[in-house]
Amino acid sequence: MGSIIWIDIRDRYGITQLIFNEAVTKTELVEQARQIGREFVIMATGSVIERSSKNQNLPTGEIEILVVALTIINKSELPPFTIEDETDGGEELRMKYRYLDIRREPVRKNLELRYRMTQEVRKYLDGQNFIEVETPVLIKSTPEGARDFVVPSRLHKGQFYALPQSPQVFKQLLMVAGLDKYYQLVKCFRDEDFRADRQPEFTQIDCEMSFVMSDDILNTFEGLAKHLFQTLKNIDFTAPFPRLTYTDALTYYGTDKPDIRFEMKISEITLLVKGKGFGIADNAEYIGGICAKNCSEYSRKQLDELTEFVKKPQIGAKGLVAVKFNQDGMVKSSIDKFYTQDDLLKWKALFNAENGDLLLILAGEKISTLSALSALRLEMGQRLGLRDKNKFAPLWVTDFPLLEWDQETQRFYAMHHPFTSPNPDDIPLLDTNPADVKALAYDLVINGTEIGGGSIRIHNSDLQQKMFSILGLTQEQAEKQFGFLMNAFKFGAPPHGGIAFGFDRWVALFAGVDSIRDVIAFPKNNAGSDIMIDTPSEISETQLKELF
Repeated sequence: MGSIIWIDIRDRYGITQLIFNEAVTKTELVEQARQIGREFVIMATGSVIERSSKNQNLPTGEIEILVVALTIINKSELPPFTIEDETDGGEELRMKYRYLDIRREPVRKNLELRYRMTQEVRKYLDGQNFIEVETPVLIKSTPEGARDFVVPSRLHKGQFYALPQSPQVFKQLLMVAGLDKYYQLVKCFRDEDFRADRQPEFTQIDCEMSFVMSDDILNTFEGLAKHLFQTLKNIDFTAPFPRLTYTDALTYYGTDKPDIRFEMKISEITLLVKGKGFGIADNAEYIGGICAKNCSEYSRKQLDELTEFVKKPQIGAKGLVAVKFNQDGMVKSSIDKFYTQDDLLKWKALFNAENGDLLLILAGEKISTLSALSALRLEMGQRLGLRDKNKFAPLWVTDFPLLEWDQETQRFYAMHHPFTSPNPDDIPLLDTNPADVKALAYDLVINGTEIGGGSIRIHNSDLQQKMFSILGLTQEQAEKQFGFLMNAFKFGAPPHGGIAFGFDRWVALFAGVDSIRDVIAFPKNNAGSDIMIDTPSEISETQLKELF
């Protein structure tokens, strides 16, 4: 600006303004300042003076540095995107130049939040007398659950290590070893398809305790959650977190990870709707819906948008029925030819709807319709501004089924993992009706995100063998994969249980971002690739020959 040059110098701690004034600064210094471009690395010496035009949006906005000496340490090429809070760089470009992306304040703050959370996790668990123990990274492949990443062994040709999906068996062995309170911030690996909350490598807060029951685990780690909310978000939860059974979660929210920041619960109206000549409803196994408060003014266009939303392949509904209860008492719907006003008023009563409300109804097979209603409920919550990222609503979901039946393979799979203990009251059902057995399992859910889950474990060899048998493993297969654990149980295993939290998810929740990639320093993209270092990549023929 005329005879004055300003330069913003940025480091991890913020931005400070440098000023070069030709009236008081040497000419060669001013000329040197004119050569500086974006992202140059510089060193400046000068006097701190009061800034003439203060910037209240910056912590340093009331001062500036009148420069008397300047050194250009390193020049920079023009960066491929603008390094500011609001950047013009797309995600792929920013991932390619992640070291530049981290220079932006929002990304840096997320990493600082991640660091502070690790400190607070350790502080709380240390105060609860837990001990942090590292477990191996090169382990045995135990193909249950997600796919393993495998590592060929050079010294044992034709044999492979696996990278751990979790330290599950090792933390159980630590309980057998007498370490009654274990935890670890541990890197885990799963070769699975990617979503916003998944990465091939991720971090868990992994915990185990012995001589405990479910309530001991829930109370201890509800304490951890409350500690993190208080220290990192300045939010005090004084009341106990709500607890909801798996069955009730599906019934009222259509999912085992409900967002309870808002009501809008699902209600079933199958019996009221069937038998009226409306073919879609008469042929449906289940009919249910939600009541959107004060939405009777929704236009035809808005309802058509919702219909297209529920018809998306990933949601899978065949259509949507809307019933408006107008403020003037009139009832309007798209199915008036099948249902009288009295019929629709019965629906209104069942939903506890009022004038001004809108009912949204879906019909079909029960499980898929509940899932579609869950998605519709979240969509309406988003449209109505009910999913505030600054509001947090944690709860425990309990009493999960122990097993789930896979129609394609015609066998049971463990809903959590094969070491989860059945409810002792249900153990007789393992022989007669395994599908009805409940597990001593629990998940912590916050704002519709599963933050963590765990269970009381099986600590008896006979019961563990029975579980393996139900899962289709012969005694020989079980011995080959898990013999070391079964043998350990023969030497006096205490009752034990634990929980693992998705650390990346928890940081993302606190940071208010939708993807865990935003809270990981060097994440993989949606295809599981690191485009910055170009991996996965081929290895040399020499390396391959050494391995195979």
